[in-house]
Amino acid sequence: MQRKKITDAVDNTAAIASALRTVSTEMTGLEALQAALQNGLSEPFVQAIEKIGSITGRVIVTGVGKSGHIGSKIAATMASTGTPAFFVHPAEANHGDLGMIAADDAIIALSWSGETAELKGIVAYASRFAIPLIAITSGVESALARAADVVIALPKADEACPHGLAPTTSTLMQLVVGDALAIALLEARGFTPDHFRTFHPGGKLGASLVRVGEIMHRGEDIPMVASGTAMRDAILEISRKSFGCVAIVAGDGLLAGIITDGDLRRHMDADLLSRRVDEVMTPKPKCVHPDELAASVLQTINSSSITAIMVVEEGRPVGIVHLHDLLRIGAA
Repeated sequence: MQRKKITDAVDNTAAIASALRTVSTEMTGLEALQAALQNGLSEPFVQAIEKIGSITGRVIVTGVGKSGHIGSKIAATMASTGTPAFFVHPAEANHGDLGMIAADDAIIALSWSGETAELKGIVAYASRFAIPLIAITSGVESALARAADVVIALPKADEACPHGLAPTTSTLMQLVVGDALAIALLEARGFTPDHFRTFHPGGKLGASLVRVGEIMHRGEDIPMVASGTAMRDAILEISRKSFGCVAIVAGDGLLAGIITDGDLRRHMDADLLSRRVDEVMTPKPKCVHPDELAASVLQTINSSSITAIMVVEEGRPVGIVHLHDLLRIGAA
């Protein structure tokens, strides 16, 4: 069928009205889902968490068409949040990919009607090898529901499509249930940002989970002088290390203070070079721990209007990180 072009100017009012109807219709579906989870759907939802939480294998998510696209996203979300999972297309499963599914796995099958013919093979395979089968469907009396160990029965809802044909509200509810399962499993496992970073080292998310101890400058790169040092030598240290500051360390190795370019400007007079660092330094400066997240350290730097910050462990300076270090890894 030839696609009809939109040749006239788009009616802004009609377009926004359509968008609002879609949002309203889909919100109504989500409200029905929320009400169901607070009532009869709560028990099968918990059963699904228990089934998935008890296996030693992986979660196999399957579905056809739009349900398949949603299933692929659910599998990806679970895999990145501590529940090993992958998507298997039912048609491919029927042609050899059933061998990817082991007895210690669990299967989540998505079908709005519950009568998707392509699912018959994988459903029969689950039954044959006693693999837990979790159905996400609105067809509570369907073939899929009858075969499943756990049925997450989605409430009936109107599609946003004016013809009631294109899956919209139905796929949104499937997606939300999948997200709810993934997050409930995440919380039950005690999944932490460190675990998340293990599975997601790239991109902005990965950068935001880098710990400052991994990117800080160490050892001889730290601008540092002892308490009692002449300002002349402290200024040379600031110049050599190029961080715009120098840490002042007491005799016991603890951080006593810091001198920044701003401190130099505030104390600029004829006697500056003959003074001792203790007279000029800012005591108890802002500092961070090596385990702090780079994104959090960036917020501290920005809120304090500074360009570098000392990294301290048990009161002793162990590194320094510059604003540019944080921007370079994408922590912004």
